[in-house]
Amino acid sequence: MTTIISIILCIISLIFLPQLLNIFGCTEALKNYALEYGYVIAIGFPFVMIATAMSSIIRADGNPKYSMISMVTGAVLNIILDPIFIFVFKMGMSGAAWATVISQFATFILNITYIRKFKTITLEKEDFKLNFSVTRKIATLGISSLISLVSAVIVMSIQNNLLAKYGANSRFGAEIPITVLGIVMKITQILNSIVLGVASGAQPIIGYNYGAEKYDRVKSTLKLVLKINITIAIIAFILFQTIPDKLIAIFGKGDELYTEFACLAFRVYLLLYILSTVQIATGIFFQAIGKSIKSACISLSRQIIILIPAMFLLGNTFGVEGILYSGPVGDGIAFLLSATLLIIDFKKLGKEKYQSNSLIDDTSTDNKLSKHIIITVSREYGSGGRYIGRLIADKLGIKFYDKDFITKISEKTGLTEEYIEKNEQSRKALETLNSTGLSNQDELFINESQEIEELADKESCVIIGRCADFVLKDRKDVVKVFVYSDMKDKIKRAIEFYGIDKEKAEKEIKRIDKSRANHYKYYTEREWKDYSNYDICINSDLLGVEKVADFICEMVKEKEVEQKLFAK
Repeated sequence: MTTIISIILCIISLIFLPQLLNIFGCTEALKNYALEYGYVIAIGFPFVMIATAMSSIIRADGNPKYSMISMVTGAVLNIILDPIFIFVFKMGMSGAAWATVISQFATFILNITYIRKFKTITLEKEDFKLNFSVTRKIATLGISSLISLVSAVIVMSIQNNLLAKYGANSRFGAEIPITVLGIVMKITQILNSIVLGVASGAQPIIGYNYGAEKYDRVKSTLKLVLKINITIAIIAFILFQTIPDKLIAIFGKGDELYTEFACLAFRVYLLLYILSTVQIATGIFFQAIGKSIKSACISLSRQIIILIPAMFLLGNTFGVEGILYSGPVGDGIAFLLSATLLIIDFKKLGKEKYQSNSLIDDTSTDNKLSKHIIITVSREYGSGGRYIGRLIADKLGIKFYDKDFITKISEKTGLTEEYIEKNEQSRKALETLNSTGLSNQDELFINESQEIEELADKESCVIIGRCADFVLKDRKDVVKVFVYSDMKDKIKRAIEFYGIDKEKAEKEIKRIDKSRANHYKYYTEREWKDYSNYDICINSDLLGVEKVADFICEMVKEKEVEQKLFAK
């Protein structure tokens, strides 16, 4: 995938580079430099993209040290080659580009060499064939990074075009604002990488302790993250306000107007940078505790929702200085949004109540089956599927796994039973926008899948939900059941057995079923209601839950007879 995409991007860039530069807001005075640099850099796209992808794979293989060494090797080589190519060989912009491409190629060679050193897998030729379902899965998991990076490109493009437009009408001209603000944003990217690294490092700690209901640890970890990030931001703020001319000089010297605009940019555009660190930490916090919608809103708020409109409005009102004012406006409004959401949820920590719908596993184990059989029961919310599963277990004298299953996973992971029940079989659509590694839900699915396989090996039983039909799909001793029902009957059960308000019942049923479908699709790449996934699909209203259970028991016995004949 990476090879194909990188070659396509390389070809597009080489053919349409002048047009792309226009879109990105390049001025005529800068265009020759950009073309000289861009044509060479485009050649290196396959090397840098494959090297980057391989770095992630190498870390996943359990060798982050090798990944770090390869990346640092390229970076150091780039630093060494830049002055040699630019000043010694007098190659100018193309020299800088070739230094970068050669460095990227070095990292590429190191990472490709690692293929023979994989500890966990052995690659075969068949593995290099594109598989649509795997491709789609990878694209889904990568969409979070894609949106983040594309957002940054969109902001930069709009910003450059506005700077060129309003800068041309100012005493600074078009090139100085574009050059200076490009440097300012590069510096903030470095700082944001540190801030994001601290917050991301705390994410699994916050997520685990939230799931284990150790809320004091959640609060203390979040406070520590905020203290570290705010301290970093305060140091940066002091430097921005006191020595902006020294900071810009690191990237080269210019005339008086260049230095004047640079000082103005650092002091104005980054005036409220401290607040943006709170926004970053808050977004990671909500991601860690499973509040995906809030996390997505916070992540997109400054870049897309606030900053772009602010640039247009303030640029039109105050000219090129208005683009600088948009920085603190974006940081300020995004901070108010994130801080408000954070305070509300912070106060609620430990106070949320959750009513269990799981059934206690008190069935008898007077097994009436002569063969080993597992029955998996998937069900719409309010269909009575969980109770039907209990009846099947009772009638067949086999173990019923619902509440006990949650208890087993709780003991294994340290997460509370309430947290597991609330999060194990649901997934919101926006959660794919916040994927930065294994979440608590991912860990739950992995542990539950292992537990399901162990139970299936050990004893005949009934397993409720948890994608058990998929986990055990390759076994011959499994009967896969899906129970559905008419909406009016589901509403009646939801009101009677789950205590849901009559006015909200239908909406709640649809929400839960959608969440279950998202969860099933995410982990199995199948449609939850695709009846080809199951052996028996039945409307519980057709015969009533008792007779439906009897019917399924008869089907199970038929399966048992079939197994005997097959054995003979």
